[in-house]
Amino acid sequence: MAGTDTLTWKEFGEDHLAELTRLAEACLAADGGLPLFARTPLLRARLLQTRTLGAWHDGGLVAAVGVGLGGQPATSTGLVHPDWRGRGLGGRLLTWAGEQAGDADLLLTTESWSPGADVLFTGRGFERTFTEWVQRHDLHAIPSVARPESVTTEPVTLGPELFETYSASFADRPGFASPSAEEWLGELGEDDEYRADLSLIARGPDGAAVGFVNVTDNWVDQVGVVPGWRGRRVGAYLVACALRGLAGDGVGEAWLCVNDNNPAAELYRRLGFQDAGRRARYLRRRS
Repeated sequence: MAGTDTLTWKEFGEDHLAELTRLAEACLAADGGLPLFARTPLLRARLLQTRTLGAWHDGGLVAAVGVGLGGQPATSTGLVHPDWRGRGLGGRLLTWAGEQAGDADLLLTTESWSPGADVLFTGRGFERTFTEWVQRHDLHAIPSVARPESVTTEPVTLGPELFETYSASFADRPGFASPSAEEWLGELGEDDEYRADLSLIARGPDGAAVGFVNVTDNWVDQVGVVPGWRGRRVGAYLVACALRGLAGDGVGEAWLCVNDNNPAAELYRRLGFQDAGRRARYLRRRS
């Protein structure tokens, strides 16, 4: 087994995206997590930050960290190849990230969470502020959910009603910070992978919107039900419809993320989603 004295430490950049991709894929294979993390846009955002440091062995990248400066808090994402864990590399990356952050608070982002990382981060004084399950559904088996009585569905229209349904569905969630309608609708409209044809709004007998589901690529991106209509299978029905639509397009799998303290996680499991890892955020305040 090669020792850490065989490593070369140096910065990495845009020219090393292939190596970063292989490292992210190895971590996802071992720990699960957000599969989008191995794609170039998210790799760039998380790792090609203001300052970078990588550990190289025989031309391969075995550990990497990026630190984003200039904001409050500073941000950082790090990875250690599964074959190189247990040798102190994660601690070295974390120490270096803290040095780069200086007096700023430091927010750690992990899209491929592991118990070992949790022990390291919390042991260094970081508080876990956010955790999500990443869940996958094999679309060869679509759940059967009966349409709730008096409920109809139709494809969404990007407009005020959809935003108002979103806001009403999430306003009572702890920490919910509502964006403006212009921001929220604009983000959906500018996303080339947003599936307005598969995204649905649900209506009650009086025609008022009671829930919605947004689909982006093969992701069930958001599901919401207004408080007065919860517990009537509206959310389950919307998700099942979205899965059926994706399967009809020949898509083989669907994904979603759900906060680990959200009761909907159990609903999704009953609908056939399986846990495929977690993602998390950790914060250390200097003041």
